[in-house]
Amino acid sequence: MSRKVILIAFVVSLGGFLFGFDAGIISGVMSYAGPEFDLNDIQIGWVVSSPSFAAMIAMLIAGRLSDIIGRKKILIFVAFLYAVSAVFSAYASSYEMLYIARMIGGFGFGAALILAPTYIAEISSAKNRGKLVSLQQLNIVLGFFAAFLSNYYLNKVNSAGSDFFTDKNVWRYMLGIEFIPAILYFIFMFFVPRSPRWLYTKNMIDEAKRILHRIYGGEIATEEIRTIESVAKSTDNSKVSLKSLLKPSLRFILLVGLVIGVLQQITGINAVYFYATSIFKQTGIGTDAAFSSGVLLSFITVLFTFVAIFLIDRMGRRPLLLIGVAGISISLLLCAYGFNQATYKLTANEISTIELTGMTPDQLAFAIDKQYSNDLDFKNDMKQSLGTQIYAKNEGAILEAATSINATLILAGILGFIACFAFSLGPVMWVLLSELYPIKYRGLAIGVIGFVNSFTSWVVQQIFPWELSNLGNAVSFLIFGLIALVGFGVLLKILPETKGKSLEEIEAEYVK
Repeated sequence: MSRKVILIAFVVSLGGFLFGFDAGIISGVMSYAGPEFDLNDIQIGWVVSSPSFAAMIAMLIAGRLSDIIGRKKILIFVAFLYAVSAVFSAYASSYEMLYIARMIGGFGFGAALILAPTYIAEISSAKNRGKLVSLQQLNIVLGFFAAFLSNYYLNKVNSAGSDFFTDKNVWRYMLGIEFIPAILYFIFMFFVPRSPRWLYTKNMIDEAKRILHRIYGGEIATEEIRTIESVAKSTDNSKVSLKSLLKPSLRFILLVGLVIGVLQQITGINAVYFYATSIFKQTGIGTDAAFSSGVLLSFITVLFTFVAIFLIDRMGRRPLLLIGVAGISISLLLCAYGFNQATYKLTANEISTIELTGMTPDQLAFAIDKQYSNDLDFKNDMKQSLGTQIYAKNEGAILEAATSINATLILAGILGFIACFAFSLGPVMWVLLSELYPIKYRGLAIGVIGFVNSFTSWVVQQIFPWELSNLGNAVSFLIFGLIALVGFGVLLKILPETKGKSLEEIEAEYVK
């Protein structure tokens, strides 16, 4: 594999790193920003999910726009949006400013998530396309890992009584750090070439050939040129519209893309990532341990993404996806079972040892020796007696003292979910979307599916705090697990295999 192609693919997929970093950072940020702005469940959901809402719009526009002006130009603008979002998020003085700043970044996320795999697929050969497109997912999970590590370090320094960091400013630094990789991405994008396959669609054939020879050398470049030109001669040059995606020849691959796009998000992956710290608090392990568990979660993600990169061009897309979705369902149902077995009780001795913020142990006297069989009743009593803001500030400490649960079982379920997602739905979805559609329709098709994917993600993130507060931990995870089970059955019937085929061969086989 050409080193130049690997380097180009890695640089382009750095947008994924920034997406992962922002998604991971917010789980720690809300532990501080939520209580500071006294946010309710809906407001917390909106701050967390606002980038996904903006990404929906960006995905719908960016794909088609990139067909017109090119992938590279839009990705450069994306990097600029990331940097602006980081600065304004760090300086947010209100709930409204915080979610607007995050929406600016969301426009960047949406465009990058669909354009990076599209671009990478268009510079890749059939033999290594799966690995190279999977670099997008690798960068996403590396971003998560960096974010959880950063959150863990800053929270630890703040908890140790730092003179510099406080509960009121530490979350601003968590958000502001993103400016550094955003600026680097902006600079690096000026050095990548334009997509050779896109150049062919614009009749800039000489430049496309020069780029292919520069990144591959003579023999592979000649073969790529031959396969591109064999399809280019028969390509219909009529205008592309949303209606054209409903043509009978495209219906099957559009259906496959939509099913995978919805399934990737509706199983709750971003609920787990974006609310990781809150979820781990629910197990009663405490705030500090919740932050450190986030680091473990992101490490597992990185590890199993490498598994996907190693296997995707060997085992194929279909087996990885089916095995992964089955594992996701089992893991989520395991979490539901573990949370369902939990009980909650505060004793006088436990209350006397809790380190509380903004309240005294006497305020918990109403709950002494009172047994709760589920998290809903316990948390509702706490919020009613202490107030939502005070409880939010002390939730980790109170749950640590009160919860009787098999935390190891929950952790195994969550890490199993993350591992299975990391080698299946995470990378394989983007690989398949970059492969299935003819170049004429690729930007528009991926944009539409990306819109649906991001809308699903936004809905899940928006309602997850409400789910935890109104349905409880067990029912929330049960819903996700059953959805994954249904998704496995659907994929078993419709999922095609694209391993080892050129983009042109895939088009000839699946577009009739």
